[in-house]
This record gives sequence, C-alpha cells and structure tokens, in this order.
Amino acid sequence: MPSLMQGLSGPCLYSFRRKLRYGWSYNLERGFNVRKAILDVDTGIDDALGIMLAIRSGELDVLGITTVNGNVSLETATKNTCKILDLIHADPSISVYPGASHPLLRNPVFEHRVHGQDGLGGALADMHPSGRADLSGFGPDFIIEQARLYPGEVTLIATGPLTNVALALAKRPSLVHELKEIVIMGGAVQTYGNITPVAEYNMYVDPEAAQLVLQAGFPRLTLIGLDVTRRALLTSEHIDTLGESEIANYVRQSTSDYMQRYFERNGVQACAMHDPLAVATAIWPELVETTRYYVDVETRSELCDGQTVCDFQNRLQRKPNVEVGLKVDAEEFISRFIYVLRGTN
Repeated sequence: MPSLMQGLSGPCLYSFRRKLRYGWSYNLERGFNVRKAILDVDTGIDDALGIMLAIRSGELDVLGITTVNGNVSLETATKNTCKILDLIHADPSISVYPGASHPLLRNPVFEHRVHGQDGLGGALADMHPSGRADLSGFGPDFIIEQARLYPGEVTLIATGPLTNVALALAKRPSLVHELKEIVIMGGAVQTYGNITPVAEYNMYVDPEAAQLVLQAGFPRLTLIGLDVTRRALLTSEHIDTLGESEIANYVRQSTSDYMQRYFERNGVQACAMHDPLAVATAIWPELVETTRYYVDVETRSELCDGQTVCDFQNRLQRKPNVEVGLKVDAEEFISRFIYVLRGTN
C-alpha cells in the first residue's frame, strides 16, 4: 500500500505495519479504530516512561490521565504528568485529572529515595508545564464518566496505588462491567517485594484499595507484577540507542539515579520497567504470558501488609479473578519500547 505508507515514519509507521500484520482494517477517512484508554498514574520515573509509550505508540486513544498519591504527592504527580505530556508534544486534548491525595485508610508512603524529591530524578526541573490539569474535575469521576460514555470500550491502565479505582468502584459498582478491561501494575506472587520482604509498592501503599479492586469482579483484570517487570530491564546501552534528542536526554537523566539505587539493591545497573510493561501489555498482550488464578491482598498483618497472595493450587476453592503475568518476552518488549521512543523525535 505505497500510497498509505508514504510519509509515515517512527512509531506511526510501526503502528501501521503492525495493524496490517494482525489484520486490522483500514478506512481512508476514519483510519484505524484505535483502542480507548485511561492511564491512572502516580507519576514517578517509570510512570513517565509508561505515559510516553502509551501516547507515542499510536496504538491507544488516550482519553485522559488521572493522577493519584503514590511515589510522590498528588500535586507533584499531576505536575510531572503535565511535564511529560508537554515534553512529548502530546495532543492538547489529553487532560490530566487529579484524584485521591491519600490512601483510603492509611498515611501516604512516598518513594523519594528511588524517584527523587521531584519524582523524575531531577529531570525537567526547569520546565513549567502548560495548563493541562483539570482542577475542576476528580480522577475517579473521570473514569466513571468515560466508562459510561464508551461502555465496553475503555481499557484502564493503573500504574500507581489503586485508590482512584477503588473510589470509582465505590461510587459506581457497575464499572466492573462498563470498562473493557483493567491492566494493573502491582503485586509479586512468586518473588520478593520491593518495599517490604513480601509486598510490591503499589499494593503496600493502599492494600485496602487493591483488595477492593481485585475482589470487585472485573471480567478482564490483568496483573503485571514484579514477577515479570524485574525481567524487563532498561540499561544504559539501550538508552544509548535512542541517540541524541530531547526525549533521549530526558530518559538518560531521569533514570540515572534510579539505576544506581537498583544496583545497590539488586546488583544490576538497570531501570526496571514496571509501569511501561503494564502499558505494553495493554497494547501488545502477546508480550506477556498470563494464567488465571485467585488473588487476594493482605491488609491485616504486621509483617505482610500489601502481599499479593496467589492461590496457585486452588487450595481456597475460590473462583479465579485475575490474569497473572508470569512470563514476558523482555527482549521484544525493550525493542518495541526503544523503537517507539526513538521514533521521529
């Protein structure tokens, strides 16, 4: 199709070719029917990379982004999200909707040691973001409104604590059937935690919210946890392949201290791509192999709060409720991530 391919490059060309390969139909006037998505983020370093992947891939129609207290305060997460959108010159129609400023029942737990005081490892410190934040709205309400407007069409990608999602469910329980699917970055079912010996950070910060979401009855809920994200590592060598550009320089600067902290804890000089892998799973589900199990979250333990308990042997005799990511094609994921970010900077 030379007339259609002419002028396409970078992520747009990649997206076009992939859709043709997998049998997507193309209409000259309407283009491809890209999937509608909402990102729910607590924008630190890896959330930012996930946002960049979601928008630059050309695979998702991002309806808006909701922010939540987590790695950093709600205010900082909102500001960081706006900065990233400005950095990648995202469509001005993509707005940011602040949500919950604290967990449902607990005090905030920030991750400044990993993400820096500003959440972006000191990158974009001098940038003054444009007015994308819709301060008149509320993140959970935005999720509800979009799911009602597009029933069965919206994929919710949650890469922070699940407070916003839990609040939306409490207000509108039918949300479980109105969303197309929900992809969550969180949990650790076969590996150790990253905030306590057994708990992954997002689950630990608001375990009550996580438990509510996992038990809500979503027909399609995928959990992308440390079991797969720790295998998806971005190295300095990968970043070098981005070349010299505004985006490449940002990625290099923002991940520098993160890589050092990861080396101190894990002995590997790399950035674990927790949140970008969740985004990639929504875009390219073939990258991650999942199995359906019953999963719950511990909320009443001095040692194990936030632990995701996966019933691999069906000992509890409860209906499986989560598609659990257990294997990942990490090399292919990193390759696609680099391709999308490199694009036509």
